[in-house]
Amino acid sequence: MASIIVLGGAGYIGSHAAKALSRAGHAVTVFDNLSTGHRDAARFGRFVEGNLRRRQDLDDLFGQEKFDAVMHFAACCYVGESVEQPGKYYENNVVGTLNLLEAMRAAGVARLVFSSSCATYGDPLRLPIDESHPQNPVNPYGVTKFAAERAMADYGRAYGLRTVALRYFNAAGCDPEGELGERHDPETHLIPLVLREALRVRAGGKPEDSGLRVNGEDYDTPDGSCVRDYVHVSDLCDAHLLALQQLMDGQAEAFEAFNLGNERGISVKEMIAVCREVTGIDIRYVVGGRRLGDPPALVADSRRAREVLGWGPRHENLTGIVRTAWNWFFSKAFA
Repeated sequence: MASIIVLGGAGYIGSHAAKALSRAGHAVTVFDNLSTGHRDAARFGRFVEGNLRRRQDLDDLFGQEKFDAVMHFAACCYVGESVEQPGKYYENNVVGTLNLLEAMRAAGVARLVFSSSCATYGDPLRLPIDESHPQNPVNPYGVTKFAAERAMADYGRAYGLRTVALRYFNAAGCDPEGELGERHDPETHLIPLVLREALRVRAGGKPEDSGLRVNGEDYDTPDGSCVRDYVHVSDLCDAHLLALQQLMDGQAEAFEAFNLGNERGISVKEMIAVCREVTGIDIRYVVGGRRLGDPPALVADSRRAREVLGWGPRHENLTGIVRTAWNWFFSKAFA
């Protein structure tokens, strides 16, 4: 059993990871400022409220006991918002991460699993995207994730930090047991937005009054809408546990990165069709302009994660992924 800090453990992916760690027998300490997370989701382990941007909060945290490793999910993560408010993203995702690295260094904690993103690649030069693809992010969110990765690699070479960065494609779905879900305010992720529209119609709203928006249908993709690779949140958690084990076994290099995706692209319009199938509801949408910072298509090559970590997604069926989300949203709306 290891003692693990889960930064951002009250948020969507972090709370699922805290549950997975706890179920695996690890001692979990969730650290979150609750700006976007939820206190009721941070129930798998001890909870400490604090802010990544305040170094003293981190020093106080590391001073409480000897921790074996850190999982870092505490990021600002909206692409559109990052274009409009880049300062917020540099302060939290870069300055906050530097605070963490210095606090870890001072406390003698040298293992880190980092929640990174395919946004570090930018507009793809080839598909699918593997880890050798150039990193040329096109929005501040991706830039700040890339900057954090570079800092971790530099700290590894200079100070002995060992980091495994997991570059997610599109996290999706909810806890299959129904204990945890996806709650963002504002919500920008496609599946929750589509399912909220389904709930509106189910509650008596007219389908033709839909406020569901497709951001652009003039991309160079088969149906003109953006194409993404969706991976279930529980599968992401599996990868975090495997990365942690690699670190605990001393097998990781100073810095290693792995792509996590289902290796299948699906367009926005195709995903709406899947949601119609799962819910049985007439879900309609309006078409708007492109969202700033959105590449046309992002699809993972996850072979390295399969070969080195021994990881593979258990939830590969898109209908099944959406169903776990629909079950959670439905249960909350009609509890």
